[in-house]
Amino acid sequence: MTHNGRVSQPHTPAQPTTTLFDAVGGEPTFRTLVARFYQGVANDPVLRPLYPEEDLAGAEERLRLFLIQYWGGPSDYQELRGHPRLRMRHVPFAIGPVQRDAWLAVMGAAVDSLGLPPDQHKTLWDYLQMAANSLQNRAD
Repeated sequence: MTHNGRVSQPHTPAQPTTTLFDAVGGEPTFRTLVARFYQGVANDPVLRPLYPEEDLAGAEERLRLFLIQYWGGPSDYQELRGHPRLRMRHVPFAIGPVQRDAWLAVMGAAVDSLGLPPDQHKTLWDYLQMAANSLQNRAD
């Protein structure tokens, strides 16, 4: 007991929380992931028409910044673009099952190329699948 009659609690320092961003290697890993994804986009007949040539580099930067922020890295995306509003930002693009599946195939190859431990791979991949499904805005 302490001098005021209360039971003292042992001091336990806060345990640092490791984000997926940190666990997978930080910005270099996300830079590699997104670069490999866009290399795949450049050669994909379904996806390439969805990415205007004049905005390809911008799209790559936005995806990279978004994923970095989402997984616990710096909030540069928010500072540059505001709230992500992913569904709203994707409305102008016709995203049906064919486009979703092509996106997942190219992104899946990019994720696989990172050689992440199974738990990190699963966490990242589960999110990307959910996101791709939620951005589908056409049935055909």
